[in-house]
Amino acid sequence: MSIIDWTDPFAVAEVLIKNALLEDEALADAASLSLGGSGDLPVICSVNSRESIVTAGLHLASVVFAMLPDGVRVDVLVEEGRSIPAGKRMATIHGPAASVLRGERVFLNILSRLCGIASTTFKFVSLCSGCEVEILDTRKTTPGMRALEKYAVRMGGGVNHRSSLADMAMLKDNHLAAIGGVGNLAPVIGRLRDMHIPIEVEVDSLQQLRTVLPYSPDRILLDNMSLEELEEAVSITGDSGIYLEASGGITLAAVRAVAETGVDGISVGMLTHSVRSSDIGLDWYYGLNKEPV
Repeated sequence: MSIIDWTDPFAVAEVLIKNALLEDEALADAASLSLGGSGDLPVICSVNSRESIVTAGLHLASVVFAMLPDGVRVDVLVEEGRSIPAGKRMATIHGPAASVLRGERVFLNILSRLCGIASTTFKFVSLCSGCEVEILDTRKTTPGMRALEKYAVRMGGGVNHRSSLADMAMLKDNHLAAIGGVGNLAPVIGRLRDMHIPIEVEVDSLQQLRTVLPYSPDRILLDNMSLEELEEAVSITGDSGIYLEASGGITLAAVRAVAETGVDGISVGMLTHSVRSSDIGLDWYYGLNKEPV
């Protein structure tokens, strides 16, 4: 059994795309098989944005079509992480008609999702322009797609939080409940120090914050606090060097005000857990009649 580096978007893409093509039964595509000899004729298709987006994942077209029979060439025309307008040609795909049709939906599904994440992240980042704050993702990702979705966050200008439970010890409300509250943190923090792993503790009140500060965790998560509470939390923490992360259903409408409180980071679960996929299409650009369609 092969070992996958789940933090590597390229390694994850190989596994994801292979399984997606199997799920879609791409090689048994009845519609493409029915084309007969016409399915073997070369075409050129254009991948087009149908709305303003930030690009992420265009390179995956080559991975998709490399897993299908008959050579298909992909020419990417736009750099990753670029903001492009509606109607922009992002790539061209050259090859036998049937092969292009077999891989079209798998590629577009993945590309549309990644561009949706990058585009939404870019909106959050842009709204915080001038503030010294990071827009962070979370572990609220699609199972099996985390590395790709976090890659898309980076393309949108965001910053990745931990990739897995092993990257950072994040003591959330349920962890604190398991030990009887923040007043019992000492032995837990001691064991984590011995593990030499970054530590983050979640608090939902200024009183909890004051209790946690003497333990000097690397980060403190300020959960569902008001703007006034966030400002006071920044003041209380002072120049301790502890990274303050605001969290709790923060929307596009609210993110600027949160950034202006002076927190170091804002974690936004909706970047990945409820993002809308971008509208991207694959259009017949150069058909069998040798003329642009």
